Amino acid sequence: MRRISSCVLAVIALACALSAATPKEAADRWRAAHEQQILKEFTDLLAIPNVASDKNNIRRNADTLVEMLRRRHVEAKMLFSTDANPVVYGERKTPGAKHTIVFYAHYDGQPVTPEDWETKAPFSPVPKEVNGEPRIFARSASDDKAAIIAQLAALDALDAAKVPLKANLRFVWEGEEEAGSPNLGRILAEHKDDVGGDVWLICDGPVDQSGKQSVVFGARGITSLEITVFGAHRELHSGHYGNWAPNPAMMLAKLLAGMKDDNGRVLIPHFYDGIAPLSETEKKAIQDAPKNEELLREDLWLAGTEGGGRPLLELLNEPSLNIHGMTSARTGATATNVIPATATADIDIRLVKGLDWKTQQQRVADYITAQGYFVSEVPPMKNIFLVHPKVAFLKRGTDSYNAVRTSMDLSIAKQVIAAVESVRGPVVKLPTMGGSVPLEMIQNTLGTTMIIVPIANYDNNQHAANENIRLQNLWDGIETMAALEAME
Repeated sequence: MRRISSCVLAVIALACALSAATPKEAADRWRAAHEQQILKEFTDLLAIPNVASDKNNIRRNADTLVEMLRRRHVEAKMLFSTDANPVVYGERKTPGAKHTIVFYAHYDGQPVTPEDWETKAPFSPVPKEVNGEPRIFARSASDDKAAIIAQLAALDALDAAKVPLKANLRFVWEGEEEAGSPNLGRILAEHKDDVGGDVWLICDGPVDQSGKQSVVFGARGITSLEITVFGAHRELHSGHYGNWAPNPAMMLAKLLAGMKDDNGRVLIPHFYDGIAPLSETEKKAIQDAPKNEELLREDLWLAGTEGGGRPLLELLNEPSLNIHGMTSARTGATATNVIPATATADIDIRLVKGLDWKTQQQRVADYITAQGYFVSEVPPMKNIFLVHPKVAFLKRGTDSYNAVRTSMDLSIAKQVIAAVESVRGPVVKLPTMGGSVPLEMIQNTLGTTMIIVPIANYDNNQHAANENIRLQNLWDGIETMAALEAME
């Protein structure tokens, strides 16, 4: 009997110890005991191709994620809308809860060019060490499937340690973020009762370059334009027609070069008009944040940078204009001695609070007109070319959205900071993330508060070849998600 009593007491003591675990302790215990299980689930998910246009594999991803939620006793389903990739939705209700926390991430990834990858297989996860630290290389390893795995593993950890949840938890995982979220607003509107919450925690993007955990209160918006300029109706021999036939590659180079000065400041008239000023709290946050420019210059092999010497975090609170692709005729082994017939550039414009994406597009169009171009928004025909010596065909991106910024002084903002600091220590607080996520669609549809809590390493190659996640960032992310899931 004494032995039985001792065993019972031991079990009770163990149960009490487990129930007394903090979110950090719960996450650390679970991860230490289940690392291989977590990595197996992660790499299996990474092995499913996830480009938004690949509908069959996108559905495989969604089916897999629904099953992963259900295994954790989360009510899960897909939210559908016409012609849209499904949004994966899950809910764990907590009896007596006064608040609902929504965790957002996306399961789609950027398109891939396999020959650019070291492994030639972007959807075959490969473990490698970088500077003595283990990482996993695969498309979406950091952007954004790591955040999904961290949320799920955190829930496992809290359940195993019997850490009681205090709020209702909802999970909203999008399948079109990398395609511009063209249907997210409509899906949220059609399923408003399912997706509402007191706060949306946006789990996307990298932590600060210093390696410290970030909590970010806004993101830049984005829009895009495609500009094509024209020479002769067909390519011409550069010897026979050089010095006489206009060269559209040169024309486009001059047009684009005139858009920015040597310090990177955009010269398009009124480009900076309307920017909402930062609050004193936001200015202080930027001032207090780590200064990582020296580290970045070394890592990226940059002797000089744009911005006139101003710090990166300050410049992220201004709009930008970027050329993300140019084409005209051919280069390298396939090059020929021709005067090209056309030249095309794709540009993206990052927006900050106060700027409207349609207005910024029009400012670019007005600038092109001011340079002597006839701007057409339908493919120009012969009659246009015979009348106008300089013609530009402009395609305006429609999958666009404006910037959103949440006040750092809100009570919920302070709660989120406190929760993250309880597991990660002092965090870097920033008013704006450099990248873009569809906060405006969420805010306009649901009227909720949004705060960004990223987990990926800054040098993760997101959107590029050889994307990766540093495993320590994943482990830290599980701690972070556990603290947020345990919030009241």
